[in-house]
Amino acid sequence: MSRPDGEGLTDEERYDQGMVVRREVLSSEHVDRATAATTALTADFQDFITRVAWGDIWSRPGLDRRSRSIAVLSSLIAHGHEEEFAMHVRAARRNGLSVDEIREVILQSAIYSGVPAANTAFRIAGEALAEEVS
Repeated sequence: MSRPDGEGLTDEERYDQGMVVRREVLSSEHVDRATAATTALTADFQDFITRVAWGDIWSRPGLDRRSRSIAVLSSLIAHGHEEEFAMHVRAARRNGLSVDEIREVILQSAIYSGVPAANTAFRIAGEALAEEVS
């Protein structure tokens, strides 16, 4: 692989790079479940998110993974993507965010995304973080 930002890589190299990052951020267990559930309908999408989201964007050198997690959590709260939010709360912990920092991200989002969105995010984060302890 020639560059961490994906420039100059073949699609196969971007996929391989993306799979490494995806496993590091989301966990191998999560990725194994996602890939095992791949169907003819979802195969192109799985390839796309691995190459583009993980092989291109998450692999860029401009932000560290902690910062990327903060950006993702904020965006998911704003758009109400609850299933993805729970997954990325767990990813944020793997990327080094503390529970206190996740709390602050949600509190900050209450101002810009609304109290109902933050209320839902607190509920989902509480559930996701409780799984961490179990």
